[in-house]
This record gives sequence, structure tokens and C-alpha cells, in this order.
Amino acid sequence: MTSTPASSFAGPLAGRRVLELCSTVAGPACARLLADYGAEVIKIEPFEGDPVRQMGLHEGDISLYAASILRNKQSIALNLKTEEGRTLARAIAAQCDVVVENFRPGKLEKLGLGYEVLSRDNPGVVLVRISGYGQTGSNSYKPGYGTICEAYGGLRHLNGEPDQIPPRVSVALTDYLTAIYAAFGAAMALLERESSGKGQVIDVSLFEAAFSMLEPDVPAYDRLGVIANRQGSQCPGLAPNNVYPTRDGSYVLIAANNDPIFARLCRVMERPDLLQDPRFASIRARATHCVAIDQEVSRWTGSLDSAEVIRLLDEAEVPSSLTNTIADAFADRHFHQRGAIVSHQHPSLGPIAMAGLVAKLSRTPGAVRHTGPEVGQDTRAVLARLAQLDEARIEQLLRDRVIKVASLEKANQ
Repeated sequence: MTSTPASSFAGPLAGRRVLELCSTVAGPACARLLADYGAEVIKIEPFEGDPVRQMGLHEGDISLYAASILRNKQSIALNLKTEEGRTLARAIAAQCDVVVENFRPGKLEKLGLGYEVLSRDNPGVVLVRISGYGQTGSNSYKPGYGTICEAYGGLRHLNGEPDQIPPRVSVALTDYLTAIYAAFGAAMALLERESSGKGQVIDVSLFEAAFSMLEPDVPAYDRLGVIANRQGSQCPGLAPNNVYPTRDGSYVLIAANNDPIFARLCRVMERPDLLQDPRFASIRARATHCVAIDQEVSRWTGSLDSAEVIRLLDEAEVPSSLTNTIADAFADRHFHQRGAIVSHQHPSLGPIAMAGLVAKLSRTPGAVRHTGPEVGQDTRAVLARLAQLDEARIEQLLRDRVIKVASLEKANQ
């Protein structure tokens, strides 16, 4: 596992400041992406902390999930229910390039932090708004989490076996895809601002992120009236492209999508006769007879152990993989060589592993600089630096319960 020291880091977003007004997954993941690539991200949390701190498995009282998704950020605990708290938030936003929020539409305006207010003090601010159904439209008022919007956007209907209840994917798929779209929107707006000098609003919805994955199904329904349905483990329109059992009880995914790869697979299977079968003579023919070709491939994989199947397919340059678990990923050297798993020192837990960065920039790469902070760990420092508050004023705000500092800070006083 790799680890990058904070002192050696200057990413492509270095010099940009982001204010995060987010909770749970999509918003924090968006801001984490910006932080990973160098932006200074200041996260405003309620006194009890972001609910994501209660999610996932814990070691003692520490959320391992929060240690990762809140990494590279500063945390200030601010009571936005008070006028003073909102005033402080506006003061910080006035010095930020980007504000990311995922309240239900209308909530930001009720807090006095809408775009008209923020842009009055900071015309160049980019406001990224993440919500279930978007800022406009008849459903914009509805609450929506990733799983709900997967159902609404049609994605859930396509998952699972045709004759069974559509299951959820066991990860926050739509939340993370939405986060990527939102971060992409923020980057585009910052790029455009270089010529115009003006900020703008980025409106990203969870349901549209889910719906975007139905790209091939939209014109198919429009022109042909075809409603896509669940296909199980089979890849629609391509065969053989499925998960096949092996003799030792494992599963191998094989994707022999085009004709040259299918020919190589047939040679590995020692089944040249399949190349002469008209049912398997083309991509479209194999898709029509996917059950038959899957049966042939399954008979071959079922006669061998998984390691032997992978070795033979690798030698023949047929795309394939075991269906890895997280334990398999940790044991696979390629994950570590690519930095897909990184490690950083947690102040309480010691070295902690987390998922690495996906976009690897050759000259200005991103990095993990530190793990997720405690709630309010940076309250004093941020307010002194960006709101120009002296120690006496900060102490008064603490007594008035407008702000909160981390328990670690209080213990060291």
C-alpha cells in the first residue's frame, strides 16, 4: 500500500477552496474528490456530526467509512440554526471558489445561503447542488436517497434475475456516480470562470445519474418500443459474456464479445466446431443463442479449477476475471502497484487502508493527505483564519453554542 506525505503534495486543484454543506454519501464523496486533487475543503457539520460518521463498521467509536470519505478535509462544527452560525457560514463562503450542498431543494434558501446571497458577496462562486430529483420539476420537493432514485431512474428494474425481485447493488452506486458528475460539473464551471470571471449553479440529481446508465435503452424504447428488463448475470446483447462456475466452486467472468476473441476462446476450449455452428457465427447470432453458448462455456469451466481457467484465458488473451472479494483485492499485487489501495496514518488507529484515487494525473496527481478529521477539529483555526475571529470571540461563540470544537482539542486544553 502506498502513502503520500502531505508536505510533498500539490494537486491540480491546489489554491481552490471548497465549502461543503453536505451529509451522508453523494455530497461528501463529491467534496472528497475535489479534496483528493488538492482543493482545500472545509466541511461544516452539525454538533453531532455528519450521519456518515454512524455508517459502516466502526473500530471502537471511530467510523472506518468516515475516516475515508471525509479524508483530506477540515471540519468545523457550526450551528446553522442560529443567525450567528449562518453569518459565519456566509463569511467563509465569501472566500471560497466552490460551495457543495445536498439539502432538499429550498432548504439552502431558508438558511439564507442561496446562490443569490452567496454570489452577492462572491460573484465567482460555483454552487454545486446535489439532490434526489433536481432543483426544478414537479418532484423536486421530494426527499430522495441513492437507492430510491435508482428505482425512480429505472436502474433498479434492470438489476437481478428476470423472475425475481430486483435487488439493490451492495454499494452506494448512484451516490458515487452522482458525486463524479457533480465534481465534473464543478471543474467545468471553474474552467469557464477563467474566461468569464463569473460563477454559476451546478444542478445534479441522483435520479438523472442513475438514468444516465440506461443510455442504450432510451433510443431503443423511443424507436422500437423495447422495454429493457433484467438479464441476470448475462450481459445484454453480447455472448458469451457471463459468470461461469469452476470445478473448485469459484466463478469466472468471461467476456468474449467480438469475433476474434470468441475464436480464441474456442481454441482454448478445444472446440473448433463452435466456430462452424451458424448459431454462433456472429455477435448478433451469439446474442440470440446466448443460453446455448453459455452452456458450452460452463461445461468447459466446470471441468477445471479457477486458477487453471484464468491461466489458459490469460495466455489466449481472452478477457476474464475471478469474481474477487475484498480479501482477494488486498492479496492481489496489481491493486497495490496501481495505488488502488492506499494507506495513511490515523491519529487514533494507526495505519488505515482506503480506496485510492482513480484518475491518475501524470504531472499533478492527487493524493491522500490525511484521514477524516474529528467533528469540529478545525473550528478554531478556520474561524480565526477566514472569519478573522479572535480567541475571545471564539470562546464566546462556544459558550453560546454557536460553534463546537473537537473532543480531542478540549482534552488537550
